[in-house]
Amino acid sequence: MKSEIFASENMVQPATAPGMTLQNAKSVKYVVNGEMHARQGSMIAYRGNLQFERKGQGIGGMLKRAVTGEGLPLMAVRGQGEAWFAHEAQNCFIVDLDQGDALTVNGRNVLCFDATLSYEIKMVKGAGMTGGGLFNSLFTGYGRLAVICDGNPIVIPVTGNMPVYVDTDAVVGWSAQLTTSLHRSQSVGSMIRGGSGEAVQLVLQGEGFVIVRPSELTQTKPTAN
Repeated sequence: MKSEIFASENMVQPATAPGMTLQNAKSVKYVVNGEMHARQGSMIAYRGNLQFERKGQGIGGMLKRAVTGEGLPLMAVRGQGEAWFAHEAQNCFIVDLDQGDALTVNGRNVLCFDATLSYEIKMVKGAGMTGGGLFNSLFTGYGRLAVICDGNPIVIPVTGNMPVYVDTDAVVGWSAQLTTSLHRSQSVGSMIRGGSGEAVQLVLQGEGFVIVRPSELTQTKPTAN
């Protein structure tokens, strides 16, 4: 049988070591030897002896998610084998975190991560009930995190004398040491006349970076359970 679908770049290669790698721009391969975590419904294929179990967020996490609509429904993947993860054909990127690193990520942009990373739903200080949510996901510790993005992300440096203003519907994540607040960029009169569509932005200040996607969230899509 012949087809360009069988091109070498589409063929799965033998696993060489446990952990995650990019299968291609739209999917992540994870060689599981013990436990890892992924967003519910993101597994697209696996082989080996693996079990998938819904992972709770604790009472506090569930309450935050119920109030804000934000959060990250997770599953634990345990055993030995290989699994592939993807979400709505979004682009995938792997972030390596070292001890002392801290990254805040919007829950909708998390695909999977090592069990060695600590994960917590945290309040975005100064953000209030914005379109991006009052709570985001804080990752700390040592390990790898796979982030998804609708399109290629834009990484903007943040310096002490140059705050960055981002649309709450476009933000993917930022350095956790940055301070956050809200900025209203249009007058009451402009809002009464229909507004500019850019009423409120998240302001980030300090030393670090912010990641945004080249599109705004237009509607909330149901998450598979």
